Amino acid sequence: MANPKRKQSKRRSANRRAANAFIAPEFAKDADGSLTRPHRVNPKTGIYRGRQVLNVEV
Repeated sequence: MANPKRKQSKRRSANRRAANAFIAPEFAKDADGSLTRPHRVNPKTGIYRGRQVLNVEV
C-alpha cells in the first residue's frame, strides 16, 4: 500500500481544510431597495433585472 514519503505540514493541512470553509452568500439591491441573490428572480416581487418575469400575488 502506498505511504507518504514525508509528513504533511500543518500549513498544508490547514490550507486544504480552508478550501471547504463556509462562504456567506452575497446580496444585491433591487430597484425597490430589497436584497436578493444576484442573477436570480426576486421571490417576493417576481422582478429580474427591472422586468416582471413572474406573476406573484402579494
